[in-house]
Amino acid sequence: MSNAFNQYTGTLRNVLRRIFASPLAGTLNILVIGIALSLPAGMYVLLKNAQILVAQFSGTPQISLFLGVDTKTDDVDNLHKQLAQHPAIARVEFVARAQALEQLKQSTGLSDVIGGLSQNPLPDAFIVHSRQSDAQSLGKLRLELAKLPNVEQAQLDSDWAYKLEALLKFGRLAVLILASLLSLALIAITFNIIRLQILTQRDEIEIAKLIGATNGFIRRPFLYFGAMQGLLGGVMAWLIVAASMLLLNHQLSPLAQLYASQFTLRTLSLGDGVSLLLFSAYLGWLGAWLPVARYLSQIEPR
Repeated sequence: MSNAFNQYTGTLRNVLRRIFASPLAGTLNILVIGIALSLPAGMYVLLKNAQILVAQFSGTPQISLFLGVDTKTDDVDNLHKQLAQHPAIARVEFVARAQALEQLKQSTGLSDVIGGLSQNPLPDAFIVHSRQSDAQSLGKLRLELAKLPNVEQAQLDSDWAYKLEALLKFGRLAVLILASLLSLALIAITFNIIRLQILTQRDEIEIAKLIGATNGFIRRPFLYFGAMQGLLGGVMAWLIVAASMLLLNHQLSPLAQLYASQFTLRTLSLGDGVSLLLFSAYLGWLGAWLPVARYLSQIEPR
């Protein structure tokens, strides 16, 4: 157990020495990987911040339930209890007919005209706040509430919700495409680096195989090299995104104050950051495994 641990740690130390054998070249390789990974990571962070910002300014979606004019008080109370116990509803507000008429007078400025009406034409209503904000869930909830007794109309202004959901889906797809393309590019970069290392160490590999070294033993340092280089590139990407958000927040603060807002851009969370590091290490490992597997199948000891 101790020998195996010493072997692995020794391999890691050798890998780090190989990465920074030429400090400038090693740093530039890590910087290239970090910049490439920071592009989709930065877009992902901006997309999450945009979603938070839109939610703050747009508020939560509401469903308006208009009751029949002849609805009795007991029926209103029963409906209120039923709505309050619904698992998909976060909050319910009751708007009485008289209250709705008064609000209409204040908002339209037509108090004289409205005051001349012989009777109140507005019905009692409930304002329903849903726990879910996606358009599909809101549409299903509206159809369900429209079938409740004494509900004549269930209205949902879902146009903005559908537009927002479509925009977010487009943004997620753009991030996914960019991340996929850059991942392939990083695998290709690591592939070429490891291929060159294999060519320069071809004689060593052949001698090792002659004396009985297994493919796993030969493959291990190359895989460690690729994974470590990818991991360091992920750390660089995390730092780039964090520094970018810090600079943007510095410029955003005066703009947010103009709108009486305390909004600030959030950087990668701990979970997202760890996922970025694991993903970057995996890309480096994969980029190293491909050329090693290819050349081990071709190189045979003479």
